Amino acid sequence: MSYLVEVKPSARKANAAVGHAVLRDGTRREFGDRGAAEAWADGLSTGADRPVWIHAAHPADNSEVDGYLVSRQRQLLDLDGAYDKRRRRLRGGDDGDPGRLDAYADGGE
Repeated sequence: MSYLVEVKPSARKANAAVGHAVLRDGTRREFGDRGAAEAWADGLSTGADRPVWIHAAHPADNSEVDGYLVSRQRQLLDLDGAYDKRRRRLRGGDDGDPGRLDAYADGGE
């Protein structure tokens, strides 16, 4: 019995090792079973890139593949540029008090 895996674009974009594997071996890879496919995915997930994993094909999927190598494309938030009272408070930047706006209404500083 074999287990056919297709590499999805999300995995290629998120993980350089996956991109190299696709260049070398193509977008489909055959394994003896799902366990071997998952071991391959685990091996590709080591390092600084985002992890990849095997997602079983949906039963209604009419393709010949048994599973897909995928990665979640998540947006990493950079809070360093954010103007956020809670973030400043947690980092000890200030007490979170934005000040009084009515002090400026009279032309004061």
